Amino acid sequence: MRDFWERQPDSEEALDAWYKIAEHQVWRTPQDVKATFRTADILQNNRVVFNIRENRFRLVVKIHYNTGRVYVRFVGTHREYDLIDANTV
Repeated sequence: MRDFWERQPDSEEALDAWYKIAEHQVWRTPQDVKATFRTADILQNNRVVFNIRENRFRLVVKIHYNTGRVYVRFVGTHREYDLIDANTV
């Protein structure tokens, strides 16, 4: 995420805010994610898409619900997001 906000400085505050919330969560189910971030989109393959800074940016993570680990798979602009397959990234 840091690499991205160095390229897109106006994303830093929102990504940092997301991280500060997410780092204290223990997500065991997709419903747990939705309880924390109502606008999150739950996808296939344990992927979740978060709208960052009023949907200007997108963050895709893969969550291993059995361990509670969250792996960032993609951070980009909405336009860049449209060019990927969020279910497989």
